[in-house]
Amino acid sequence: MKNDNAKNIYGRNVFVTGASSGIGEACARMFAENGCSVTGVSRNIEEGSRKYPGGGSLTTRRLDVTDEEAVRKFVEELPAVDIAVLCAGMGVAGPAETTSQDMTRKQMEVNYFGTINAAQPCLTRMRRQGRGLLIVIGSIAGRVSIPMQSQYSASKYALEAFTDAVRMEMKPYGVRATIIEPGDTKTGFTAARETQDEAAGGYGSIVRRSVAKMEADEQNGRSPESVARVALALAGRKEPPARVPVGLEYKALMVLLRILPDSTKEFILRRMYLPKK
Repeated sequence: MKNDNAKNIYGRNVFVTGASSGIGEACARMFAENGCSVTGVSRNIEEGSRKYPGGGSLTTRRLDVTDEEAVRKFVEELPAVDIAVLCAGMGVAGPAETTSQDMTRKQMEVNYFGTINAAQPCLTRMRRQGRGLLIVIGSIAGRVSIPMQSQYSASKYALEAFTDAVRMEMKPYGVRATIIEPGDTKTGFTAARETQDEAAGGYGSIVRRSVAKMEADEQNGRSPESVARVALALAGRKEPPARVPVGLEYKALMVLLRILPDSTKEFILRRMYLPKK
């Protein structure tokens, strides 16, 4: 979907992780449709190149963001990096008490360390050239911890802190950083979520019912293109906001949650994500 009103003040060279599907694929395609030279990577992606009317292009390459050395080498060999949109991620669900260390480490390796692996060499190139925009795809769960998604929420909370620090550190060098916070979004993320066996830890069917609620909300959620449009609009802002919830309902929710006491917030979230039979 071309947006003729989009103004990109950072440059045409865009690097996108998680570009094989969902939000990453939508971001890569939308920047290419709007005249950018996009390199999109993912662990599982069909490699190739495509040109778009208006001078844009999309080149896709296989790259595992959890391989720090490979990611650094790949980014260093790109012709240029003006904008980085870091979307690669996955989800783990299950009780905080019993989620295995293996599942927890995988969650953090992909969502947090995978983002850092891509961000650091991009920031180095942006600092040296005196301009750039880092866009991190976070989540509303990075501001509001979701029951039965403690590890996923923790990984997204970590990205909030990381992006805040980057924004302060890189501002003197002409580099800007912002985090987009989607809510429920209809993508392949839902089917790919890894869920702990409901029989573990004595939680019975609570895990199954909670995950079923998440899945239903996500499949009735916004399109990945709605997130991509936010990313594209940020490329036209000299001073992008620190964080951008996607959609008026989530912007309103963030305002509401800032003023509610913790006990009220927890009551609402329990009712939403820990449904009774």
